[in-house]
Amino acid sequence: MNPTIGWIRTLAESWGVPAVLVPLVPFLVLLIVLYAVIGLAAYGAKRKWPRADKTIAFWLFISPWLIGFLVFTVGPMLSSVYVSLTSWDLITPPRYVGLANYTEAFQDPRVGQAIKVTLLYAVISVPLQTFLAFLVALLMNVDLPGIRFFRTVWYLPSLVSGVAQIVLFLWVFNPQYGLANDLLGKLGVQGPGWFFDASWALPTVILMSLWTVGGAMVIYLAGLKDVPLNLYEAAALDGAGPLRLFWHVTLPQLSPIILFNALTGIIGALQIFTQGFVANGGPKDSLLFFVYYLYDNAFQNFRMGYASALAWILFVIILALTAVTLRGSAFAVYYETELGGRRRLRAGRPARRN
Repeated sequence: MNPTIGWIRTLAESWGVPAVLVPLVPFLVLLIVLYAVIGLAAYGAKRKWPRADKTIAFWLFISPWLIGFLVFTVGPMLSSVYVSLTSWDLITPPRYVGLANYTEAFQDPRVGQAIKVTLLYAVISVPLQTFLAFLVALLMNVDLPGIRFFRTVWYLPSLVSGVAQIVLFLWVFNPQYGLANDLLGKLGVQGPGWFFDASWALPTVILMSLWTVGGAMVIYLAGLKDVPLNLYEAAALDGAGPLRLFWHVTLPQLSPIILFNALTGIIGALQIFTQGFVANGGPKDSLLFFVYYLYDNAFQNFRMGYASALAWILFVIILALTAVTLRGSAFAVYYETELGGRRRLRAGRPARRN
């Protein structure tokens, strides 16, 4: 324990602070010190720049979030950079090993398997989820009696936690007494082993992921409600049919939302964990997702340095795929705030305005 934190806790105990609250005292002291520094800085800035009241108020109002972001996000990230360069088992002090963890990761066959499984899951599941959510949103975008009930039914599964989902589908896809194989048996079809078969485990998880498209469906539905009706009316006057209305009006107007759902879907798919954890990696590492392998090294094998290196490798992969997706979207996404949308971008340069 840090000597300063130990001294603060001892002081709190001597003052009669309840034992349950003692661990919180150093954190509260840190907050008080930070706000004292911010207050003094704001007071000094106000004296030096009397007209900067709005700027000072802005920084004061965002300071709770900013402090939390620096302490609980940036701080641990920077700490993990150092940990990734060490060999640390959480018990003995960290031992600096340089880039040895990264070298081992590039030579570890299970890292290759984890990347393969995770990328395969993302490449298949994200387009399927995007397409299905968009299709359901189109079906739900009608004014019929009881349509709100069906929208709610489609959305509710997205509220179920990951562990509850996997437990439910372990029963649905159980090869002996599961609901899926029971229905297939009544049709005269021999059901597969699903989660318990190495060749079917990943397709089963992909199929399971389609159950929670309700969240993306709601976003698409909001976008469909926001498409100006005058665009449809003008296109209809020009003789456009349903397919042309969809292709030339609906799709361009929803392209930013499609990009958003696809991007968040990719990021989420690359961080999938629960299914691999509950299935213990699946048969023959068929569900060895990258984050699960990271967790296994960190909290099962107590190799925090190696796990931190894996975390940064995953960060770079997600960052690269996000950048490629955003770059490629410049030629396919329409924004009303830009002249002609972003379709007119050439060689990465914005369109000229007349």
